[in-house]
Amino acid sequence: MGRRNNTNVPDFILVGLTDSEEVGLVLFHLFLLIYLVSLLGNAGMILIIRLDLQLHTPMYFFLSHLSFLDLSYSSVITPKTLENLIASTKHISFGGCFTQMYFFIFFGVTECFLLASMAYDRHVAICKPLQYPVIMSTSICRCLITICYMLGFIDSFLTVLGMNTLHFCDSNVVNHFFCDTTPILALSCTDTRDVETIIFILAGSTLLASVITISASYASILSTILKINSTSGKQKAFSTCASHLLGVTIFFGTMIFTYLKPSKSYSLGKDQVASVFYTIVIPMLNPLIYSLRNKEVKNAVLRVLQKTGSTRQLR
Repeated sequence: MGRRNNTNVPDFILVGLTDSEEVGLVLFHLFLLIYLVSLLGNAGMILIIRLDLQLHTPMYFFLSHLSFLDLSYSSVITPKTLENLIASTKHISFGGCFTQMYFFIFFGVTECFLLASMAYDRHVAICKPLQYPVIMSTSICRCLITICYMLGFIDSFLTVLGMNTLHFCDSNVVNHFFCDTTPILALSCTDTRDVETIIFILAGSTLLASVITISASYASILSTILKINSTSGKQKAFSTCASHLLGVTIFFGTMIFTYLKPSKSYSLGKDQVASVFYTIVIPMLNPLIYSLRNKEVKNAVLRVLQKTGSTRQLR
């Protein structure tokens, strides 16, 4: 991912979201606030799940990894974005750009497959409750998580490897606020069709496999819920997956809008708005969605706080 001899571009300039200093200052404070909430929310979610024994279940095991991924890929993008909003120069080194791209893809792809695993977990919990402890055992959950991270590594490695074969000879101005594949491809002075095909296949396969798994899981869940006679039973079953379904809809909606289209249809304004949403806003929303709509998390927070208060009193 370092600089190559056949590349005349020593670094890139990230255009960012605005040229106005006033607007940049407003966005800086807004994004900083969102990022701090995201850090506190996701770190808090991980901490609560680790401290409360009643949350040591497959569902919350996956949720703790979701919080870690949100925290990670937000941290890959947001600090540099904040710096560029108030800096006079918006440079990022060649190696830094490709490193940012690699980790962003790695965490993003891993999250896609993690959300699919969480959908499968909910499918087993609702459709096969008696077999749930066996099917979603600790070893199976760890295996699923390992597969998610492995697929994220393979996707990001192949993408960046393909991008690293391109030559950059003329412009180094990136029409984006971070090093995403599409605006970087636009700067190449060589034929990018093969690389675009590889990226489209990788991104398409990731999204297709994830969406099919999630859709099949929720189709089965819906069928099972409709067979429940009592209204309260239906509400209880639906409430166990409502938060995940909301998070999935928001995440995949913006990802599909951004990546499953030809690079020629790239729109700076629309794509930047979508990118801000899934890189900065969604990592903040996920802990709120999964905590505010979840009584178990709320009760766990209260138990941890009470335990902490009791420990302080004993001291």
